[in-house]
Amino acid sequence: MFKKILIANRGEIACRVIKTAKRMGIATVAVYSDADRDAVHVEMADEAVHIGAAPAAQSYLLGERIMGACRQTGAEAVHPGYGFLSERAGFCEALEREGIVFIGPKPRAITAMGDKIESKKFANEAKVNTVPGFLGLIEDADHAVKIATEIGYPVMLKASAGGGGKGMRIAWNEAETREGFQSSRNEAKSSFGDDRIFIEKFIIDPRHIEIQVLGDAHGNVIYLGERECSIQRRNQKVVEEAPSPFLDEATRRAMGEQSVALAKAVDYQSAGTVEFIVDKDRNFYFLEMNTRLQVEHPVTELITGIDLVEQMIRVAAGEKLSIRQDDVTLNGWAVESRLYAEDPFRNFLPSIGRLTSYRPPEEGRDGDVVIRNDTGVAEGSEISMFYDPMIAKLCSWAPDREAAIDAMSRALDEFVVEGIEHNIPFLAALMRHPRWREGRLSTAFIAEEYPDGFQPTTPSREELETLALVAASVEFIRCDRLDRLTGRLAPHSGAFRKDWVVRVGDERLKVSIIDGMVSVPQEVDLSVDGGQPVTLRSDWRPGEPVWRGTIGSREIAVKIRPVANGVRLAWQGLSVEARVMIPRTAELDALMPVKLPPDLSNMLLCPMPGMVVSIAVTVGQEVKTGETLAVVEAMKMENVLRAERDLTVAKINAEPGESLSVDAVIMEFE
Repeated sequence: MFKKILIANRGEIACRVIKTAKRMGIATVAVYSDADRDAVHVEMADEAVHIGAAPAAQSYLLGERIMGACRQTGAEAVHPGYGFLSERAGFCEALEREGIVFIGPKPRAITAMGDKIESKKFANEAKVNTVPGFLGLIEDADHAVKIATEIGYPVMLKASAGGGGKGMRIAWNEAETREGFQSSRNEAKSSFGDDRIFIEKFIIDPRHIEIQVLGDAHGNVIYLGERECSIQRRNQKVVEEAPSPFLDEATRRAMGEQSVALAKAVDYQSAGTVEFIVDKDRNFYFLEMNTRLQVEHPVTELITGIDLVEQMIRVAAGEKLSIRQDDVTLNGWAVESRLYAEDPFRNFLPSIGRLTSYRPPEEGRDGDVVIRNDTGVAEGSEISMFYDPMIAKLCSWAPDREAAIDAMSRALDEFVVEGIEHNIPFLAALMRHPRWREGRLSTAFIAEEYPDGFQPTTPSREELETLALVAASVEFIRCDRLDRLTGRLAPHSGAFRKDWVVRVGDERLKVSIIDGMVSVPQEVDLSVDGGQPVTLRSDWRPGEPVWRGTIGSREIAVKIRPVANGVRLAWQGLSVEARVMIPRTAELDALMPVKLPPDLSNMLLCPMPGMVVSIAVTVGQEVKTGETLAVVEAMKMENVLRAERDLTVAKINAEPGESLSVDAVIMEFE
């Protein structure tokens, strides 16, 4: 077994590999760029080597720098994580020449399967059913349009060396093909150093289901069940689960056996993933093979009990698989939510900055539920514009799907992230979505269910009452604590006040104390607007970011953040401000004028910190609704900014190559 390995990656996957290596008694070496000097993975490793500037092309994508770090530290093997150099056959071969073991498949398998164009050619030759498409070199946008017309719209444009949804576009017509071809090429070159694009037929309403395979150097290959990855946005997976709620045992076996056959054909040695699209009749088509560890691998580990990173290391060390196909059993259900630094209320635009607060839910088993959080950040960490915006991968496991979703919902309610925008409100709302809970999924789920983007959810009456009671609970404890500190009771009454008004958003609810203790531990009977009393219990104390307790028989967790004259409450995708007042204060509060936001309709604001790639208009130009105004790149993704109405350009304040902060004015309109 290896004594020391180097992890040629960063963030949560580097931390994930280090954890398993430490458990196996293997020393670890981290590499880091200028931007990651103080990163968590650097602190976790036994040694760390600086490899270059912040952009990945000047650090993590430089194979020679990685090999130099191996020479410097004496690392015997390299685990590539995912992305970066994980599917570069040339890098694998260079390591072999240096006598360093690549913890992954051999170059032949990477070449055959790691490149999307080559993998489809190989699959065709192996008689594997594939999606209709064009696998040759696409010369330019005109050529792309010709091919797309022959295949028939809609089509998918994809980066050959791509992954993670980057370099992918769906085109429904000629104009979108031209625009998508150039954007895909730009993203592919920026992210992977390879701008080759291929085109295939886009199957409407497909499911994205993948099979985990594991092979060794002795000809043994097994499959470890499937993962459902259909909840996607911009071709980027957002939520995954294992197993799939759609597959029956016969389809699972057929997909697994086909995946094993494909892996054996290329002598696959390591963990890998064969991806399929599956139609409504459970017909499945080979999509691609990822010759690396997948982001969503934790859900497979949770339902099989198999540590995939450990198996990769053991296989690379020459060991035989100790697991046979008959040993693989799928136990329970697991769900993974990807937490991203992005604003769900602004079309999921990237967000960067410092994590002023980062408090994930407690990991481990609690009864029949397991919570796992794979992350590479901590409180105080910086979310950089140079890399993928993932903050963490939150996973839940339970005996069945409904319980796993409920566990995920609660864990999201307990997950505190401040300092940047993030997608927890969207993930929390998704966990309550009826279609998701029923398992009626497709890769178009988000586009269909949120056609106008994700908007703040309006609380129901029951939800308003719940949030009002939580806000009242917080205020009661604050008031009781203040009274104890000052040595007095509430003024004039000689007893704690019974009647209160809680403003939740724009609604005002009367909350009355019927009986009980308002201090910690709190157990108090309350009524809302004269309704039936309900018992509230909580051990919450001032300063804690999450209120945990029961209201009636229901156990809930609500994130608490102080704001001026009140608190902000975040729960199950809802986010509202609440203020608890005495009745007279509430009367006066109702008379206060509402401050209106400024009119920004005649300006194009930069929606995220990023670099201007191009300006598509000129001063004086008349632009129609939907036409492109500018393209801004952030976190390796190009974002096309379009006109929301007919307008005339009056002034342009930015130029290509310029770096802008969020809400910087790109252009103004008449």
